[in-house]
Amino acid sequence: MKYVITGSNLTIEDVINVARHRQAVELHPEALERIKKCRAMLERKIAAHEIMYGVNTGIGEFSEVVLNDDQVKDFQKYLIYNHAAGIGDPMPEEYVRGAMLGRVNVHAHGNSGIRPEITLTLVEMLNKGVTPWVCQKGSVGACGDLAPMSQIALLLMGEGQAYFNGELYSGAEAMQHAGITVPGLHARDGLGTINGANVLTAMSALFLFDANNWLKQAEIAAAMSLEALKANMKPYNARLHEVRGFKGAVRSAKAIKKVVADGDLEQCRVNCKVQDAYSMRSTPQVIGAAHDALAYARSQVEIELNGVGDNPIFFPEEDMQLSGANFQGSPVSLPMDMAGIAITMVSVMSERRMNRLNNPALSVGLPAFLTKGAGMFSGLMLSQYTADMQIVEQRILSAPASIQSIPAAADQEDFVSMGMNTAIKNFQILDNAYGILGIEMMAAAQALDFREYKFGTGTTKAHEVVRRHVDFLELDRPLYDDHNKMKALIESCEVLHEVEKVTGSLEG
Repeated sequence: MKYVITGSNLTIEDVINVARHRQAVELHPEALERIKKCRAMLERKIAAHEIMYGVNTGIGEFSEVVLNDDQVKDFQKYLIYNHAAGIGDPMPEEYVRGAMLGRVNVHAHGNSGIRPEITLTLVEMLNKGVTPWVCQKGSVGACGDLAPMSQIALLLMGEGQAYFNGELYSGAEAMQHAGITVPGLHARDGLGTINGANVLTAMSALFLFDANNWLKQAEIAAAMSLEALKANMKPYNARLHEVRGFKGAVRSAKAIKKVVADGDLEQCRVNCKVQDAYSMRSTPQVIGAAHDALAYARSQVEIELNGVGDNPIFFPEEDMQLSGANFQGSPVSLPMDMAGIAITMVSVMSERRMNRLNNPALSVGLPAFLTKGAGMFSGLMLSQYTADMQIVEQRILSAPASIQSIPAAADQEDFVSMGMNTAIKNFQILDNAYGILGIEMMAAAQALDFREYKFGTGTTKAHEVVRRHVDFLELDRPLYDDHNKMKALIESCEVLHEVEKVTGSLEG
């Protein structure tokens, strides 16, 4: 079933389906009519020689330079050439596909002034699997993601490079192999393709989807550690969190209670302390704060996905064009900085529980470093080192990018969002988070094997899944393979899917 692009109601899950799972798309007929109507207005204004930024003027510092009729025809080509100025390795195809989807959704409003051929070509590229080769770095997240979006726009002139059927071709070859007609760029078409924060927004949507799944697995890992540490489960009563009022904490407490349900600890058949350390009893408050941060970031990202981030913006009903700064990425970069910080925060708490599992003074009777042969063997001592290193990297990456503006374009563009830096570093934070959480879950599984009481239904299933991939550490062995297997396991969400089969959704 195709996703119908209307300009509204585009969700993060829709981005996942189209960008990652290659769901086909189509442009709603009413959206196409809006695009045509707006283009007709623009062409009347061009014929009347009305001054319009980026149509018959230069851009940035050159916005006061008015172009003659001949220059208007060629300006869009040179605009794209000049702005295709990125650097570095290619983006994953899902980033680029997500950006293309977002841009088509902007066009669907009928406020961008581009020709319908441009939008329909982007739709055809999505459906036929032509994905431009785009450098990861170069955008400052204002005036849109100009450098990466320009590498997408090169395909509209039959230039640049693109992937098709798993192979990298020149832009012309990729379009030819896919049977797509190259539309070329006329007045406004180039700037109307690149002038929005579509790449950083698509990346943010993908991150938020994956981060939510990671947080649910953080709750599973926490539940495993809590059962192994004989935690007092009263702090996980939802009533405690409802009286405070934070939705994320209520959600997290309920999720962890689902995982430990029907176990001896949850049924109060195991002796526990009156009050545990913060890393044990305040998990719902901490993971809950992360849930709330991601929920806010999601709301902002979905507003941006469905808004018109363009300059200028055309209003056919009023026969008007307004120049402003709707390309500014700050409304996305600021909450996404917070989202990355939230993942780091939860990772820090994960490591603290892993520390308690390892430390015989804190582990309520577990063997030191979770090994039977302490002294001869070191067990999971070095696993903690590996987790710690990754957390330090997360902390470095958690410095906000949204306050790092460096003026550009002769100070015409004197405040920029640096949202692409946010998007890139968030994926690096999450990559480390997979490893950190995998290590806690591996340690929790090892600890559970030393306990002789019944565990919760979800905990039992999670332990079973871990043991499919990593064996009990009977004798010391090189652990890098186990660490990498656990990291891949968390990233795959296999634990989450298997646990939710027996507990129900951890979100509801």
